[in-house]
Amino acid sequence: MEILCLLYIVLGLYVSVGEFVGAELQDQAIIQAINQELRVPEWSDANISDYCTWQGVLCGNHSMVEKLDLSHRSLRGNVSLISELKSLKLLDLSNNNFGGLIPLAFGDLSELEVLDLSSNKFEGSIPSQFGDLRSLKSLNISNNLLVGELPMELHGLKKLQDLQLSSNQLSGFIPSWVGNLTNLRVFSAYENRLDGRIPDNLGLIPELQILNLHSNQLEGPIPASIFASGKLEVLVLTQNNFSGNLPEEIGNCRGLSSIRIGNNHLVGTIPKTIGNLSSLTYFEADNNNLSGELVSEFARCSNLTLLNLASNGFSGMIPQEFGQLMDLQELILSGNGLFGDIPKPILSCKSLNKLDISNNKFNGTIPNEICNISRLQYLLLNLNSIRGEIPHEIGSCAKLLELQLGSNYLTGTIPPEIGRIRNLQIALNLSFNHLHGPLPPELGKLDKLVSLDVSNNRLSGNIPTELKGMLSLIEVNFSNNLFGGPVPTFVPFQKSPTSSFLGNKGLCGDPLNSSCGNIYDVHGSYHHKVSYRIVLAVIGSGLAVFTSVTIVVLLFMIRERQEKAAKEAAGIVDDPTDDKPTIVAGTVFVDNLQQAIDLDAVVNATLKDSNKLSSGTFSSVYKATMPSGVVLSVRRLKSVDKTIIHHQNKMIRELERLSKLLHESTKQPEYQPDWPTRLSIAIGVAEGLAFLHHVAIIHLDISSGNVLLDANFKPLVGEIEISKLLDPTRGTGSISAVAGSFGYIPPEYAYTMQVTAPGNVYSYGVVLLEILTSRQPVEEDFGEGVDLVKWVQSAPVRGETPEQILDARLSTVSFGWRKEMLAALKVALLCTDGTPAKRPKMKNVIEMLREIK
Repeated sequence: MEILCLLYIVLGLYVSVGEFVGAELQDQAIIQAINQELRVPEWSDANISDYCTWQGVLCGNHSMVEKLDLSHRSLRGNVSLISELKSLKLLDLSNNNFGGLIPLAFGDLSELEVLDLSSNKFEGSIPSQFGDLRSLKSLNISNNLLVGELPMELHGLKKLQDLQLSSNQLSGFIPSWVGNLTNLRVFSAYENRLDGRIPDNLGLIPELQILNLHSNQLEGPIPASIFASGKLEVLVLTQNNFSGNLPEEIGNCRGLSSIRIGNNHLVGTIPKTIGNLSSLTYFEADNNNLSGELVSEFARCSNLTLLNLASNGFSGMIPQEFGQLMDLQELILSGNGLFGDIPKPILSCKSLNKLDISNNKFNGTIPNEICNISRLQYLLLNLNSIRGEIPHEIGSCAKLLELQLGSNYLTGTIPPEIGRIRNLQIALNLSFNHLHGPLPPELGKLDKLVSLDVSNNRLSGNIPTELKGMLSLIEVNFSNNLFGGPVPTFVPFQKSPTSSFLGNKGLCGDPLNSSCGNIYDVHGSYHHKVSYRIVLAVIGSGLAVFTSVTIVVLLFMIRERQEKAAKEAAGIVDDPTDDKPTIVAGTVFVDNLQQAIDLDAVVNATLKDSNKLSSGTFSSVYKATMPSGVVLSVRRLKSVDKTIIHHQNKMIRELERLSKLLHESTKQPEYQPDWPTRLSIAIGVAEGLAFLHHVAIIHLDISSGNVLLDANFKPLVGEIEISKLLDPTRGTGSISAVAGSFGYIPPEYAYTMQVTAPGNVYSYGVVLLEILTSRQPVEEDFGEGVDLVKWVQSAPVRGETPEQILDARLSTVSFGWRKEMLAALKVALLCTDGTPAKRPKMKNVIEMLREIK
């Protein structure tokens, strides 16, 4: 009998081991088949017998695959085979290019605890079979193309802690069974088409910490029940149709750190229980119908960094207690009915970098101590009834990027100290006031300023020629003042519409139609004797003033040997003071800087050893300070032979614009197909933008015209002076500024008036489409109102294939080039997606393009 029992045990063990061995071999075969289908780059040379050590694979007992992480690999293909890995507990396929329907067989993975399919192109509805995943704790299917309603079958996922459905096209109500998922901590379904109300029983979820439903069509009141548990930490309901009051019960959630309820139809007052939220960091309730006075209880939220109550119906004065908010970085109260003075205690908010009280009824004066807020970057006081003079102390606001004082009752003169705000970039707006006197020439030191508006005042005198130092200027308005004399010759002025100068009876010159005659001589000329041959390459480096300007000037000075020989024969001796380089020709690659460079000053700087920075065998580098304040680094070649003269054109091209390479060079008969070069340029530009975004800088004018190429076609992202720091306190990282060049502006700018990092990605996508098609961003044959992006996107409607969009001179060279270009076209289409949230980050663009290369 004992022998018989032992036999059963041995047989049972044999069968069990056999099953495990079979399962191990099965998982090995499945992994091999998955590799053949998806071609995972990191698995290409790996030994199949070591599949448990492959990157992204983790095995449990008996070499059964329990975790498969193939995220961020730009993969595509059929993923159904993965459902055969029956021991899987974690499956992460996020951030790839998988499309089609989500495999129904994923519902057979009964051991699965984590399923992440986010940031792909899966279509169709959410499989009802997911309801069989009873062990599931985390489900993330956000950022796909899913449609339909949430399937009823998911109500059985009782262990679910994390449910993320955002950025799809899901519709219908939020089902009440979501409130029965008692372990749920995160519910995120933003950027869908959900409608109806938030179910009251959502408040029955005892551990709910994050509720993010922004950008849907939800309506009704915000249920007081969602604050019942007191565990809520993040509430984001912006851009819906919510109505009613903000419940007083919100004060129960002492751990609530972020409340974003803007762009709804909320009414009533802010409950005073808001002061209970000791962890509150962000409070945004802009663009609602809230009213009453601002509650001083906000001052008890000592961690508050952003308070945005713009575009409501608030009245009264700013509470003095707000001055206790030492961590406050942004105070945005624009578009209300607030009045009184700017409270002095606010000036104690040392962390404040944005103060926006525009479009109210403030009727006091600008405090002399305004610059006590040492970190202030945005000061927006426009559209009020502020009186008195602009304090001279305003020049101490050293970090200011934007100064909006327009549409007030300001009097006196413009303080010349404003010229000391060297970081001023976005705008200086003093329009519609009662300012008088001359325009201070010190404003010319604002070399980063993009927009200047002093219209509708009583300013007089000439427009100072020193304003040519405003190297970044794009938009100006001097209209309706008492200015006289000629409009200075300065590219931004001549490119401005006539309306920018109208209403000044004494003004004359371009762009006005009135001629100045010979009364004013605003043009100088060079009259130097040619003495010897030299080439100067001048590159703006900002050595002293740290101006982020890129300038390239190629100056050619030709020595006339015949002239010198003739003089010697006649016994004429040259005056040594005249023996200096002479400029015969010059080219400046950035139009706005032509007026900022005094070529005589450039030459004279190379004659003084005190300006020499370094010296080599063939050249020396000098420091040259322009009258405008710009500091240049000047390279002076010690000799020039026939080779350099012969290659003048090549030297001028050393920083050629990408737009010229794409739209002019390609029309030449000697043009040679250059797809590998173009791909390298595309990657280089992407790397440059990714770097800017990494260091929190946003570019305001991404275009092929602002991409410069050196002699080796290495790209440089130019016009960095038209860039801005990303706002660190906002998740969107956006600024209000001039948008950029026509054809490159993202569609959302039309209604947000915000320049964002996703907007940069869109503009880059346009550049990439230029590279692929050799088409310009706007062409007449696209049709009225159609730009390059729309032309590409509408190709199927015209019956054109993707291949027909590409520049045939490139795509027909080889199958390999065509394959790479089609892959790059997909990247460009991702970048120019109409929904900003669906555009990839620049670092992901680099990964995709490198994969192509």
